[in-house]
Amino acid sequence: MKTDLEIKNDVLTELKWQPNIEETEIGVTVNNGIVTLTGMVSNLPKKTAIENAVKRISGVKAVAEEIKVKYTDSDKKSDIEIAKAAISALEWNASVPSEDIIVTVEDGIIYLTGELEWEYQKSFAKRTIEHLYGVKEVINNIDVKPKVTPQNVESQIKKAFERSANMDAKNIKVAIHNQELTLSGTVRSMKEKEDAEIAAYHAPGIANVINQLEVEYSPIYL
Repeated sequence: MKTDLEIKNDVLTELKWQPNIEETEIGVTVNNGIVTLTGMVSNLPKKTAIENAVKRISGVKAVAEEIKVKYTDSDKKSDIEIAKAAISALEWNASVPSEDIIVTVEDGIIYLTGELEWEYQKSFAKRTIEHLYGVKEVINNIDVKPKVTPQNVESQIKKAFERSANMDAKNIKVAIHNQELTLSGTVRSMKEKEDAEIAAYHAPGIANVINQLEVEYSPIYL
């Protein structure tokens, strides 16, 4: 198992490889495999890229992300400008029923509310607008209320895991109660944990996924 120092060194090395990221702007601490990131960046995509890069590192159990986004005065957008851009982007995304989404902007932070049928629509809504210029953060409070009752969902989920070349399905357990799905067992990385959750959310009729998977570092997994 990696030590906290080894994980920290891997994080710093990975950040050096990321384009448009100054690793000296980011503070990194590691405690029992939990990585805390601090610092300030110039836009939200850069903040997201840093977080995703760290999650790919083996041995990382969780990421506490405390990075702030701060635009210069000349780069700032008004809340009205950001809201208009967000609404327009959602309307152009055919995967998202924009008429069911309410957009509110306060000090550069976008709040999404409304009600959608699928979790992937909720996820797409956030991804559609989080790269817009001037956005500091996206708070996704959209409710998911599926119209389909889960049928053979557990079997479908397990088959989806088995089809994935990047996932070790044999150590993942699935339990379903009403429209809530619980994942338990072990995976080899934070990325694998997230991939399992994403796959679970794509199952028909699932409104919520409780991800209790634990990251168990394996020295043979690169």
